Amino acid sequence: MNIKEDIENTKNIEEKESLESIKEMGTPNTPEFKNDIQFLTIIGEVEGHTLSPSDKKTTKYEHIIPMLIAAEQDPKIKGIFIILNTVGGDVEAGLALSEMINSVTKPKVSLVLGGGHSIGVPLATSTDYSFIVPTATMTIHPIRTTGLVIGVPQTFRYFQKMQQRIIDFILRTSDIDKKSLLELMYATDELANDVGTILIGKEAVEYGLINEVGGFNKALKKLHELIPDK
Repeated sequence: MNIKEDIENTKNIEEKESLESIKEMGTPNTPEFKNDIQFLTIIGEVEGHTLSPSDKKTTKYEHIIPMLIAAEQDPKIKGIFIILNTVGGDVEAGLALSEMINSVTKPKVSLVLGGGHSIGVPLATSTDYSFIVPTATMTIHPIRTTGLVIGVPQTFRYFQKMQQRIIDFILRTSDIDKKSLLELMYATDELANDVGTILIGKEAVEYGLINEVGGFNKALKKLHELIPDK
């Protein structure tokens, strides 16, 4: 086999891997380059144990967790950059991801772009420092469910415990106080036919939910500042 055939075979393998990546993850492979930052995107709906409909853009939590584990163990990775534009999704999966991100020892920064709604709130606060662009929104509301609910006290207590877990995590990972968080969560005059509050850009910072208003450059600069050897 000559050099020309070697190059052609390599090209065919790369094209096949790129197609597989698009099929599996919905995103093409990016060119490899030397970098000490692990970029992770959480977009659309956070998919948990149940598959979402095929017409929905989703982020599968079982894809993100191995990437976080790899970033934690790879000595070449010095920091993790989380980009969020999510409508929320599976509460258990979103909270599991949030705890996983929070427990990683590498410096971490999050950036809320279009939205960080519902379970996207703890995902945004799970990092060491968080940013939100001026036009991004965050919706804070009590947990909800669809489908059959058994009307017994045990079901109500289960939802109470689940809600408390989310509240405790947000209070632990942000500067918002409990009184403000509960008021935002149970407000009745903000959302039509629903309970909760929408915060836009700097409002999330004013409440202490997010650390700072800023875009990609500002967030990346902050992450580099958090990396000890830089």
